[in-house]
Amino acid sequence: MTAKDVLRSQVMAQVVEGKLDQESAAGRLGISTRQVKRLKRRMLDEGNAGLLSKSRGKPSNRRTPQEKLSKALDLIRAHYADFGPTLACEKLDELHEIRLSVETVRKAMIAAQLWKPRRGATARTHAMRERRARRGELIQIDGSPHDWFEGRAPRCSLLVFIDDATSELMALRFVDAETTLGYMSLLEEHIRNHGLPAALYSDRHSIFRISTGDKSGVGEGQTQFARALEQLGIEGIQANSPQAKGRVERANQTLQDRLVKEMRLQGISSQQAANAWLPQFIRAFNRRFAVTAVLPEDAHVPYGGTEAALRRILSVHIPRRLSSNLSCQFNGLLYQIQIADQGRALRGASVTIVTHPESATEVVWQGRVLQHTCSSKPIKQHEAIDGKDINGKVEQALARRQPPQPIGHPWKKRMETQPGTVPVRAEFAHTKSHLAPVTNP
Repeated sequence: MTAKDVLRSQVMAQVVEGKLDQESAAGRLGISTRQVKRLKRRMLDEGNAGLLSKSRGKPSNRRTPQEKLSKALDLIRAHYADFGPTLACEKLDELHEIRLSVETVRKAMIAAQLWKPRRGATARTHAMRERRARRGELIQIDGSPHDWFEGRAPRCSLLVFIDDATSELMALRFVDAETTLGYMSLLEEHIRNHGLPAALYSDRHSIFRISTGDKSGVGEGQTQFARALEQLGIEGIQANSPQAKGRVERANQTLQDRLVKEMRLQGISSQQAANAWLPQFIRAFNRRFAVTAVLPEDAHVPYGGTEAALRRILSVHIPRRLSSNLSCQFNGLLYQIQIADQGRALRGASVTIVTHPESATEVVWQGRVLQHTCSSKPIKQHEAIDGKDINGKVEQALARRQPPQPIGHPWKKRMETQPGTVPVRAEFAHTKSHLAPVTNP
């Protein structure tokens, strides 16, 4: 008997003995007075056993038909064997028109050994941070390396932009690896679709935060990505721990489960096909998981510049100084400035070479794009071997392969050798002249 049955037995015993009236008993048990009268009659006829429900131990009249459950399990075995109960339940309803509750599917999968129950969640050790109040006030960004195509394509990374206020996926893109230009390109897509966010929340990757001793940035303590955020008026925040940006971390776990299986069902086996299909997945994901922000206002600000100006900001900027003939070198190429006048103001001027894989390289001076020509750097004759610029590396390698030469230092005497004899120092040769040459074995 359960605790509820024990309480019912004690109360009804007092009713039978006349120690408690029926109305008070109904209030204590939370049932009607008529039900108390029925329980009293059953207790007088059958004792405490009459207080138990007659349907106990019998199948429920509202149970799922066995045929429907068997069909669902057959479909799960055939197509969704590695799916979780929630996702499998959604696919049964979406693709096969079989509507079951998640708990029913979970129990059926456990009984069929298709799902192993998980252990209870451990106690939280990190304080929960409140969501931002408005959409676009804080965008959490991260890259998730994973075998997204399950061997159908090489391993790659997924760049994720998720809104902190609504848990809404803002942008997704598959890339070979996390790079500055990869994040810049996805940020450009986000700005064109939604506007400028107030802040971006990332980890402490070298893309977002310059490391000690790193000289690849555009300024002291600033990376290329940080420079672009500053020019766009977006605040860049770096988290001190993965738990601090837990929203995007949990989204990565969900995507590594759901997105992988969705692409399997869609037959997607390349980054290009996946990136073209991702907007459709984003809309379905947001309908399922997005929540409503506390305030209805959107914190995104429309970008007022041109597309060319936005692309110029979200590119790699390399500082250079022009020579007296208005030229500079970068990446093995010679850039010559073309200007109508004498260009005296540009002699020794600091310029910026703006490079982007999807745009032509530009030379910018004080916000002005300079006309220029680009040519290969001339190769000196002594550096050219088989038409390749080796910068003396081949000669150095060949020199290292030569056998060691006799040491000619003033304080070290040259070793005198004869074919087939042991080397003898010159200063001791006269003392051993009477000895017969020792033949090497």
